[in-house]
Amino acid sequence: MNPSTMLITGASDGIGLQTAMQLGQHGGRVLVHARSEAKARDVVKRLDAHGVKEAVPVWGDLSVMAQVRALAAQVKAHTSVLDVLVNNAGVFMTEEQKSADGFELTFAVNHFAPFLLTHDLLPLLEAAPAARIVNVSSIAHARGQVTVEDLPVPKRFDGYGVYGASKLLNVLFTHELARRLTAAKRKSVTFALHPGVITTKLLKTGFGMAGASVESGARTSVFCATSKSVGVSGSYYSDAREVPCSPHANDPALEKAVYEKSCALLDCAPI
Repeated sequence: MNPSTMLITGASDGIGLQTAMQLGQHGGRVLVHARSEAKARDVVKRLDAHGVKEAVPVWGDLSVMAQVRALAAQVKAHTSVLDVLVNNAGVFMTEEQKSADGFELTFAVNHFAPFLLTHDLLPLLEAAPAARIVNVSSIAHARGQVTVEDLPVPKRFDGYGVYGASKLLNVLFTHELARRLTAAKRKSVTFALHPGVITTKLLKTGFGMAGASVESGARTSVFCATSKSVGVSGSYYSDAREVPCSPHANDPALEKAVYEKSCALLDCAPI
C-alpha cells in the first residue's frame, strides 16, 4: 500500500518522529502533529533534512478536547482525503492531574484524544480507497484494568495502573471501532499495536529505563500503515506481526460500554 496522505500525532520526537520519517520516505504527504506550532514547524525542518519533502505541520494540545477538534479542522483544511491516521501520541503521568475538560490527564491524551480525533476525521478517512487507523497501544495493556465507572477519572490513581488502563482502552476502542466500521460497511480498517520497549521520554519518565531504538519502535506502526500483509480489522500487532492481545482485552460488552460512554462524554456521534 502506498498511502498518499498520512497524519501522525505526537510526531515531535521519539517513535512519532521516526514513524513520520519512515512513512515520509515511502512517498506521499505526511501531516505531522506536535503540541505547538513552533514544534510542528521544527519537525518539518527535521524531516526535510532527512529527505522528506512533503511534510505539513499541524498542532494542538491533545489534553484539551477543543484543541483536538481544532487539530481535526486544520487537517481538513489541508486535505479532503486521509489514507492513514496514526494515533501515536501518549503520556505517562506520575502524579494525578485533571485536564481542562475534567478528565484524568493520562486518559485525556491516551484515550479521549485519539477517540475524538478519529471520529472527527472519519469523513476524510472514508474518502480514501482503503484508509487505515493505527492505534499505538502497549504491552502494558495486559496489566491494565478499567471499568466504565473509571471514565473520565479512575476511582484510584496509580501512575502505571492508569497508564496500563489507557493502553487497554486503546485496544478496546480498536476492537469496537473495527466492529462498527464493518457493520456500517465502511471502507476504513483499524489496528492496535505494541511498538516495543523503546528509548523515549515516556519510557524514561514512567519506567526510569532505556530500551531499543526509535527506529525499531516505528517499525510496527509503519507495517500497519502500509503492509499488504495485515490481517482483519481490529487485529493487534507486535514486532510487525499479528499476535494475540491480552485475553481480558477481548470483552465485547466492555468494548461497547466504553465506546458509548466515551461518545457521551465527548458529545461525539457514534458510528
